[in-house]
Amino acid sequence: MPAVSFDYHEPTSVREAVELGARFGADGCFLAGGTDLLVQIRRGQILPRHLVSLHRVPGLDALEIDGTITLGALVTHRRLERSADAGGALEALRESAAVVGGHQIRSVATVGGNIVNASPAADVVPVLLALDATVEVLGPAGERSLPLEAFASAPGVTARHPGELLTRARCPRLPPGSATAFLKAGRRRAMEISLVCVAVRLTLDASRERCLEARIVLGAVGPTALRARGAERSVQGRPLTAQVIAEAGRAAAGECQPITDVRASARYRALLVATLVERALARCHERIRRAA
Repeated sequence: MPAVSFDYHEPTSVREAVELGARFGADGCFLAGGTDLLVQIRRGQILPRHLVSLHRVPGLDALEIDGTITLGALVTHRRLERSADAGGALEALRESAAVVGGHQIRSVATVGGNIVNASPAADVVPVLLALDATVEVLGPAGERSLPLEAFASAPGVTARHPGELLTRARCPRLPPGSATAFLKAGRRRAMEISLVCVAVRLTLDASRERCLEARIVLGAVGPTALRARGAERSVQGRPLTAQVIAEAGRAAAGECQPITDVRASARYRALLVATLVERALARCHERIRRAA
């Protein structure tokens, strides 16, 4: 392991944090939970000269769910997992947060870190994509807002400029008759990186049978989390019969870009996609009917 040396900074305001980020540029990193960043530093994958801690910066831990959803960058997965407001139609938020590492990791790891890390196997990101999230970043030139779908372009690569701070993610209000679900497959039942994960958002008509709108997002089967738009189109406007749901699963499997590695083959991952999409759609359908 290479020797690790950096200067550590503790700003006490967003403005100060942004000023430090602008000063250090590519030589600096913001520290939120650190569960990924510190591992990467120890492995020599990232060698920052400056580490800017966000732990004393107020206002970045806001968790507001009142129709619309605001998740500050420092909201931890444990807090999201235990939030009563993230239940009901937003149950996928809790389901995804609950499978991030173990209790110790979830108590420290943050939503903002999960987004900025841009891992293809991130658990919460597919749910936020299914909720049409936007992210807000703040830098010397001011604040920018962009769709989460456009934020990550490759593993570890995002649209954030050097020195910019991701401050929050926002999601619009869900239409009536909506539900969400998140499912994850791994080689173990806990403390596991996804082989495949799936997030689904479903909105049904007044009969609670016909699909008005769907979002189907796949994780760990491409360079970034991706929407299965063909699968979404295959269910929209149709009654959610077992046949329609199965077709959507097969369509999603055809849209993913899995790899073969020591953990699973590409073919197995594609089969998992089909199965998990079917189950997540059926779960959403059932949740909407129970809530009616």
